[in-house]
Amino acid sequence: MAVVAAAQKNREMFAIKKSYSIENGYPARRRSLVDDARFETLVVKQTKQTVLDEARLRSNDSSMEPEVQHEDIPTKEETTQAIKDDSGLTEEEVFLQNALSENPESENYPQKSILVLRLKEGMSSLGRILKTVEKFNGSVCHLETRPNKNEGAQLDALIKIEMSRINLLQILKSLRQSSVLEHCTLVGDDNITSKTPWFPRHASELDNCNHLMTKYEPDLDMNHPGFADKEYRERRKEIAEIAFSFKYGDPIPYIEYVPTEIKTWNSVFNTVQELMQKHACVEYRRVFKKLMDEGIFAPDKIPQLQEMSDFMCRNTGFTLRPAAGLLTARDFLASLAFRIFQSTQYVRHVNSPYHTPEPDCIHELLGHMPLLADPSFAQFSQEIGLASLGASDKEIEKLSTVYWFTVEFGLCKENGNVKAYGAGLLSAYGELLHALSDKPELRPFEPAATAVQPYQDQEYQPIYYVAESFDDMKDKFRRWVSTMSRPFEVRLNAYTGRVEVLDSVDKLESLVHQLNTEVLHLSNALNRLKAPSLQ
Repeated sequence: MAVVAAAQKNREMFAIKKSYSIENGYPARRRSLVDDARFETLVVKQTKQTVLDEARLRSNDSSMEPEVQHEDIPTKEETTQAIKDDSGLTEEEVFLQNALSENPESENYPQKSILVLRLKEGMSSLGRILKTVEKFNGSVCHLETRPNKNEGAQLDALIKIEMSRINLLQILKSLRQSSVLEHCTLVGDDNITSKTPWFPRHASELDNCNHLMTKYEPDLDMNHPGFADKEYRERRKEIAEIAFSFKYGDPIPYIEYVPTEIKTWNSVFNTVQELMQKHACVEYRRVFKKLMDEGIFAPDKIPQLQEMSDFMCRNTGFTLRPAAGLLTARDFLASLAFRIFQSTQYVRHVNSPYHTPEPDCIHELLGHMPLLADPSFAQFSQEIGLASLGASDKEIEKLSTVYWFTVEFGLCKENGNVKAYGAGLLSAYGELLHALSDKPELRPFEPAATAVQPYQDQEYQPIYYVAESFDDMKDKFRRWVSTMSRPFEVRLNAYTGRVEVLDSVDKLESLVHQLNTEVLHLSNALNRLKAPSLQ
């Protein structure tokens, strides 16, 4: 178990472990999900390279040598020089080496791995390779060869071997300095591979997904409306600390909003209530009215996240989790997979009630919450979250861009008219009126094109995407997601609350059984509706 735990820790090595911003010199002044995803990709790449470089230095440590020496096994000095000459340590080797560092007792643990070799001298050199495996106390489980088309490399060989982890690392060093090889690569098994990245499998693991992107903070940027307001900055820190302390299963903390915050809410609420009747989609208007009827929405009080969360849970199963600010794109999208929306609780500055360059509770309560209580839109939001789990950095950028042009700034058709459903429009009346004027370009929503469209966060958008309907948007999105490179499919098991990777026959059969049961219920219901009424 210790070996498995060490390997799991190493899988997570390239995950983001802290808030970036001041530490990493965030380049932008504004905050947006798409730009965060791009910056996140850059930071992960830099972090990854640093980890690899450090691992290569550690690989010269004499403690990694086996006690058994042989005339054909390189000395420490020869191995060190070979590593310096060949810096191509693979991620699998890095993870394996760090697993040994975390748990030295696992060095004699038997490890099954695959070596892919490019031999310069054909079959004659293969015998020497197999002899080397034997000298490192390894056994060959499987062997394949094929001719290689490249000049100077006569044969490719795939060798599945089993040997101790310490000897596996050492034979790699030995093979890399061999004159009969042009290329040597380790392809790890499930214990050492990094190809399936870590992502939360249960909502409780979102406690590890709260990394912030701070670009436009009142403490850091003189253009922020609260930069010169010490009282406002202290208030922001106070509410942020409450969010940082939150853990899965805790009740959402109650915030006692002060008069200036309620005044800001009142100004925005009244404006949204006036404009939505003409410009918001019918789904938004319907839920907004329901929120007012239940007393959750009112002009003179800011709703608490807990009461809003309870309302959403009753309608669509979505719940809320307090956040200290704008999360990284990967963390934020991951929460949607569990039907959890991470929401701030602080209020924008009173001097800028109709615009905020960062998320605040007014944007999220008035912009996002009504539609997350609509079944069709809630399902679309969850599907974006599920698509993000295990996605590559580039695909996270694309998903974030789709999110930007739909959930944040999306338009849809309604009885031949264009209506707003994006939260960034419904909580900022200036851009709402701009989007529905004749100034911007309106394009039909097509995920493949939308995902690569440059966005604008300094001024109003020059381009908006219009969906024919929520159902049409979901259908197009699903078809596009099916073309992503992620080599597995996931689903949220509603009974266990866990994300399942559909990667085995047993899991697929279980899913088919559940679907058959649901289809049976649907068929029975339809038959009863069609049957003549009992007298």
